[in-house]
Amino acid sequence: MQPGGHYLLRIFTDEAALDGDRRVFEIIMERARSERMLGATVLRGRIGFGGGGRMHEGGLLNHNYPLVIEIVDEEDRVRTLTGQLEDLHGIGLMTLEKVEVLCGGRTVIDDPVRVV
Repeated sequence: MQPGGHYLLRIFTDEAALDGDRRVFEIIMERARSERMLGATVLRGRIGFGGGGRMHEGGLLNHNYPLVIEIVDEEDRVRTLTGQLEDLHGIGLMTLEKVEVLCGGRTVIDDPVRVV
């Protein structure tokens, strides 16, 4: 790995965010995988809020947990991906920060794109 050449993109959304009839976090993960990003993970929070101040939380009858999607790759590849996400509704804050990748790398993916 080349030290200092990678960035971490964080995308804040929630489980209930839809673009059309599809969940936003699933669309983002599919696009990240199809672009062969170095890595991506969806993290589920217990409670959170965005710029509008509306609380996103889960509970007995409410399953709208806040989500953070973290995607790592080289800066130009991450910025290209963000351009491909501009058409999506339901994305909140997006942040980008420089990171150092200590291990891991690209491998050939043989199985079809699958989001669980």
